[in-house]
Amino acid sequence: MKFLDEYRDSAAATQLAHSIRKTVHRPWTLMEVCGGQTHTIVKSGLMDLIPSEVTLVHGPGCPVCVTPLELIDKAMAIAARPETIFCSFGDMLRVPGSAKSLLEVKAQGADVRMVYSPLDALKLARAHPSREVVFFAVGFETTAPANAMAVWQAEREGIRNFSILVAHVLVPPAMEAILSSANCRIQGFLAAGHVCTVMGWEEYEPISRRWHVPIVVTGFEPLDLLEGVQMAVAQLEEGRAEVENQYRRAVKREGNRPAQQRIAEVFEIAPRQWRGIGEIPASGLRLRERYRAFDAEQRFAVGVTTVEESSECIAGLVLQGLKKPFECPAFGTRCTPETPLGAPMVSSEGACAAYYLYGRHKHERSESELPRAASRG
Repeated sequence: MKFLDEYRDSAAATQLAHSIRKTVHRPWTLMEVCGGQTHTIVKSGLMDLIPSEVTLVHGPGCPVCVTPLELIDKAMAIAARPETIFCSFGDMLRVPGSAKSLLEVKAQGADVRMVYSPLDALKLARAHPSREVVFFAVGFETTAPANAMAVWQAEREGIRNFSILVAHVLVPPAMEAILSSANCRIQGFLAAGHVCTVMGWEEYEPISRRWHVPIVVTGFEPLDLLEGVQMAVAQLEEGRAEVENQYRRAVKREGNRPAQQRIAEVFEIAPRQWRGIGEIPASGLRLRERYRAFDAEQRFAVGVTTVEESSECIAGLVLQGLKKPFECPAFGTRCTPETPLGAPMVSSEGACAAYYLYGRHKHERSESELPRAASRG
């Protein structure tokens, strides 16, 4: 723990909170993009530590949460086929589709397996040449290199019983969509450090300039996030709008070039549906023509169906930073981790799960009590 303790030191946290308190003179609203950041903020009580002038809202950076219902239903249809071994990360298994989850499909006899890497799924394809092995490729840019590598390796080895169901989404277009909304009240972002470890922060610079918003790349420990808040608030108070890197121990401006090259070789940019948000242009990845034979949607020709979200679930508003989880009437009653109405209640990066797990629904300020943010201009 010694390499983590320095980023969780309570005295240092108090000092950073004091620095934020001295810096802030106006109300500001910041969005942490990633669900991993949200969990740290809620678990560590950072919302109680920072001054009330700074409002933190939670963004769409939970890839499981934004995977559309239609794609989850396709996953279950593919998994239910007798020739299929369907592989997924664990937090996708309990996410509700329109009628059931992958875990329920497994309980009904489907061969659904939890894996820790797409390369584990590729290993299964080698070991079971008579079965179709499908990996549910969910994630932001962080997981794209490994998924690209698995497809690249399968093509190189001539493994034809392996495919991926692609659900990749991209952070910058989502930030643009949030900023262009008429309801947007976001004045600065805490960008996800693990995404930037792969992609760097160059692609955020045009967004910062165009919308005049500070963007600070942060890590996921309490001191990372407090320092990120301090850096963003300092920019706002000084009238600056730049991209800064708090996560210096892991992130470089240019990112990981070899990983980016592998992504670009295997995938191309495409429009993508986001659960609770709708379609965002150029916000996802799909396999390039050369690798299209490894596309599970095409291989299994699963029909497209239009399904409706739960009328009670406000996940879309939570993912856009317009509502907090405790503002949902079903939160903690009709919607719990055992009986979820939406993905944010069961995903390991979901904001609703964070609020439920750490008891934040009892003493949060209501939306009307939050400080009114000044305009971005």
